[in-house]
Amino acid sequence: MPYRISRRTFGQLAGSLVTAAALPFRMFAAPSVSRATATGDRRFPAGFLWGSATASYQVEGAVNEDGRGKTVWDTFSHTAGKTHNGDTGDVSTDSYHRYAEDIALMKDLGLKTCRFSVAWSRIFPDGAGQPNPKGIDHYRKFCQALRAAGIEPWCTLYHWDLPQALEDKGGWQNRETAKLFADYAGYTAGKLADVCSHFMTMNEISTFVELGYGNGIHAPGLKLSRGKLAQVRHHAVLAHGLAVQAIRAAAPHVKVGSAENLTAVVPVFDSPEHVAAAKKATVEENAGYLTVMRTGRYTDQYLQTLGADAPEFTQEEMKAIGSPLDFQGLNIYTATYARAVKNAKGYDIVGNPASYPHMESPWLTVGPDALYWAPRLANECWDLKEIYITENGCSSADVVAGDGHIYDTDRVMYLRNYLTHLQRATSEGVPVKGYFLWSLLDNFEWADGYDKRFGITYVDFKTQKRTPKLSSEFYRNLIARNSL
Repeated sequence: MPYRISRRTFGQLAGSLVTAAALPFRMFAAPSVSRATATGDRRFPAGFLWGSATASYQVEGAVNEDGRGKTVWDTFSHTAGKTHNGDTGDVSTDSYHRYAEDIALMKDLGLKTCRFSVAWSRIFPDGAGQPNPKGIDHYRKFCQALRAAGIEPWCTLYHWDLPQALEDKGGWQNRETAKLFADYAGYTAGKLADVCSHFMTMNEISTFVELGYGNGIHAPGLKLSRGKLAQVRHHAVLAHGLAVQAIRAAAPHVKVGSAENLTAVVPVFDSPEHVAAAKKATVEENAGYLTVMRTGRYTDQYLQTLGADAPEFTQEEMKAIGSPLDFQGLNIYTATYARAVKNAKGYDIVGNPASYPHMESPWLTVGPDALYWAPRLANECWDLKEIYITENGCSSADVVAGDGHIYDTDRVMYLRNYLTHLQRATSEGVPVKGYFLWSLLDNFEWADGYDKRFGITYVDFKTQKRTPKLSSEFYRNLIARNSL
């Protein structure tokens, strides 16, 4: 999913099963369980869920098949100048047809779970009205194939691909879209509940709102005023809350959560005053999204900062937004540093110098300690019972070497360092129960098109050949040992 802008900007805006022979080369033998025991101090908790994540528009392709309706990303990517090289998700990795091959890759990795998203317009081509049985049938078959491989499906109901028919009626500017999303979410969860037990309402509300309606670099490409943007923000979190209620009504035995890319605040120093400041910042820097979703109220500072631009809302809506969740997914890529200062907020956000290191994507600055501090502080702020890292990973300038392999040592470095900090969190009792690596495959990277690769599996987009990278070997061995 990834694609980011500086969260300082947000502050300003808001206030084919493959054979064994075709599977990856072995860089080194997977250690035995007994060897893993020798590194017990770096083990993850027993039963820790290791998975991967993908999203519908980024991998499926087949945009005109089986009754799928047009989405804002179909429109946006086919508009000149909106994506790198004019790239679109029309075919992408063709996972709609090749999901059996992708599941074989997951099984070879030893994945316990797979996070995927349903395309709203495959279920309701126009966002509402008569459901499309071919859409539900596809996702049921996908979930059944995962479970047959011993992999538990985790479903995200919205990963940015709003039906274009709803955008034509105002999209997320229209309060009615929130209600229609709840209808879709309840219907879909009800139809999939016997083959999927975990549902996330939305992925990264802050990203599709701020980039889609704030600065316009994502679909639908709008640049709204501060007040109108705040109202879009409210409608999106309201949609989440109403969807939680609809899912519980339609499928009471499933678990419900969300996947949010919170501003991952890290104290500049691990000292009491800076940790306290980072905790305050975690609440306020996420006020329009995760904070209100967990508490059912906007913070005073958030509303005061917006002033006359604050959104219109009712107490009934706020209660819905704060609907209790069974788990919280956190998407974490970068760190935002905070320090204690004597001002009204009690903290200040420290910007990064121009020399600060980043991965292939310029926005993806390297902050491994975010995978410790973000879940820890989120738990302290909102008493989270179950946390899952629903996305973490990085882009790399991947090239196929002369021997046919992809040696993405920078991605291995990134994952090793970040996961070291996550293991620290779990060892200290932070209730992180699983990790979904972004991503299983190289895919359509939104406005970056196919220029940035985030997969641990290299995809030749001309032939659709999948080639596991060095990072795939790293992840396989980590899963086999359940330890770093």
